Amino acid sequence: MILLLVRIVITTIVVVAASHILPGLEVKDTLDAIFFGLILGVINSVVRPVLTLLTLPITIMTLGLFCLVINVFTFWLASEISYGVHVLTFWGAFWGGAIVWVTGVLTNRLIWDSHTY
Repeated sequence: MILLLVRIVITTIVVVAASHILPGLEVKDTLDAIFFGLILGVINSVVRPVLTLLTLPITIMTLGLFCLVINVFTFWLASEISYGVHVLTFWGAFWGGAIVWVTGVLTNRLIWDSHTY
């Protein structure tokens, strides 16, 4: 449970930082970014595996590049559900999703070890 909270905090920090860098991403408040991190965590744990399984043939044909489309879609979907985080352009969703994905991978490498699973 504590690892999930750490991941949500890191996602929140990254989304707030990315909103200052990316022109197509807006965050109204830090509390909204926290809710966005919660929503994105739920979407990534529930919706993303289903989408990945359903689009597996396309992902194999594109050598995994279709995972970027799924990543952009989940980031956009989380912004549509949340109140204070808005994705204004496709590139805002693309780069915002990419930045959150890279930091998620790094967080998994640094925080979780093989004994956690």
